[in-house]
Amino acid sequence: MVEHDFRYSLLNPHNTLIECRALVPGRYQVTGNGGSIKNNDVLLVTLKGSKTLSMRLTIETVRHLINPAGQWVAVASGPVFGELAIHQWKVQCDACPTELDFEFAVDAKLGTKAQQPAAVARIQELGWTTLGDKHRCPKCREHAQ
Repeated sequence: MVEHDFRYSLLNPHNTLIECRALVPGRYQVTGNGGSIKNNDVLLVTLKGSKTLSMRLTIETVRHLINPAGQWVAVASGPVFGELAIHQWKVQCDACPTELDFEFAVDAKLGTKAQQPAAVARIQELGWTTLGDKHRCPKCREHAQ
């Protein structure tokens, strides 16, 4: 199993994601160019409408095309959600003036009640801690320990 980075980047034009669409929740059809994609490989792909969020897809089957050379079509499994909504929030460290401007994704069908838990999970992924409505940046978290 190899991990391939197909996140949007102008620095890596050799690996290009052409299309990624959901077939059903949790299964995706991915079309790309470059990278030696094989079954059971993992693709990192940028979420549509996001600057920083990505998801991991595991290739189930892949078909390499003859024309155009280097292009392939794959079926992959990944996160299960009905309708993805990307939100942008800001939090400020309660111990210093550091501010975190971040994006997080949540299933839109779950409504607004699912936003807070998804935001807290994303804050923790970024190295911050949350206790109730208090937030600590990674630097202040280290000093507190």
